[in-house]
Amino acid sequence: MAEIVLIRHGQTEWSADGRHTSYTDLPLTGEGERQARAAGERIAGRPFAAVLASPRQRALRTAELAGLTVTEVTGDLAEWDYGEYEGVTTAGIRAGRPGWSLWTDGCPGGESPDRVGARLDRVLARAREFGGDVALVAHGHCLRVAGARWIGLPPAGGGLLRLDTGTISVLGFEHDVDPVLLSWNAGR
Repeated sequence: MAEIVLIRHGQTEWSADGRHTSYTDLPLTGEGERQARAAGERIAGRPFAAVLASPRQRALRTAELAGLTVTEVTGDLAEWDYGEYEGVTTAGIRAGRPGWSLWTDGCPGGESPDRVGARLDRVLARAREFGGDVALVAHGHCLRVAGARWIGLPPAGGGLLRLDTGTISVLGFEHDVDPVLLSWNAGR
């Protein structure tokens, strides 16, 4: 059975600072470029039936540095829309809204967990159409939702799956039927 390889983009200035970054289109840092090349070394020689990527430059540059040819750019792989929380850290949000959780509360002026889950369900269904291994190059929170949805958890289940910049995770099957996480957050 085919596998889906999740590649989180390399570090940006805001990811290094823990700032929520969705539509702000930031470049990779020097460390982010190193992470992207290292991710490419870990998947070198692996043939992909398709490579789907977020339209953000940090994802597209990661794919390029990893040696991948993007076959489809889709807004469904864009990062969670943080709305009013764009550029703000979790600590900063919780200073004004104690107990806030992205995974259950979503973002004012942005997306709810269910809306992000629906987008990632479409991406996973699309990836299964190719009949071979597929790479998804995107962002931390949306890829965490993809991992959760793959194994039958609600979008909030992504909160249980830490995902660092420049890492690789693999979704696959056990007994050719049951969706499982084959590896997660590799390369940290």
